[in-house]
Amino acid sequence: MNRTLVIGDIHGGLKAIHQLFERAKVTQNDTLIFLGDYVDGWSQSVEVIDFLIKISKQQKTILLRGNHDQLVLDWLQGNTENFDESIWFKHGGEATSKAYSLVSDKKKQQHIAFLKSLQDYYLDTNNRLFVHAGFSNMTGVKNEYFTETFYWDRTLWEMALSLDLNLPKTHPFYPKRLLLYHEVYIGHTPVTKIGQTIPVNIACVWNIDTGAAFKGVLTIMDVDTKKYWQSDPLPEIYPTEKGRN
Repeated sequence: MNRTLVIGDIHGGLKAIHQLFERAKVTQNDTLIFLGDYVDGWSQSVEVIDFLIKISKQQKTILLRGNHDQLVLDWLQGNTENFDESIWFKHGGEATSKAYSLVSDKKKQQHIAFLKSLQDYYLDTNNRLFVHAGFSNMTGVKNEYFTETFYWDRTLWEMALSLDLNLPKTHPFYPKRLLLYHEVYIGHTPVTKIGQTIPVNIACVWNIDTGAAFKGVLTIMDVDTKKYWQSDPLPEIYPTEKGRN
């Protein structure tokens, strides 16, 4: 059985990944698509990246870039001219900083190479788009001018949330971005912000970020069947930590 499985924002929660892999019975025949934000939050950001490096050598794995991954890359490389460390710390960076203070320069360089290798987006043969945050170009991701949009944008999700579901796709007011792809899978903005705890689908957009960085769970979903599996709430897995709460 060859499945395509998409995984939401991890934010340093390695134990949650292990729970998901056990509950979903992940095998090396499965294609894994990680939506980004591997770091910042819980204490195992370093171990999460080690895990992703290892598993990417064992099976087909698509690794997308999240905004927190870019922040950590900038920090590790010393590109902090426009970087407010105090704000980063408040948004999960403190745990990441502490974690990296305990690793060797050699490992830091390996992780820098990994973070540089992350993809901005992935478009499969079924016209399904996978991207951490979104895109803004009305003609699609290949014509996006500002690549930072792929991991910082929230307008795609906000547009989906505000969509009149009675509006036909042929209506001139129907958002053009929602007509380009069969499905769009995103993370970045937790569905817990709208009171949900499971993947949310609006129009063609699927939001898989179920709030693992905060008080929520980590989710893995089969993109063909839409069956999903979830970890325990992260504060229960890491009872002595705050995550991004």
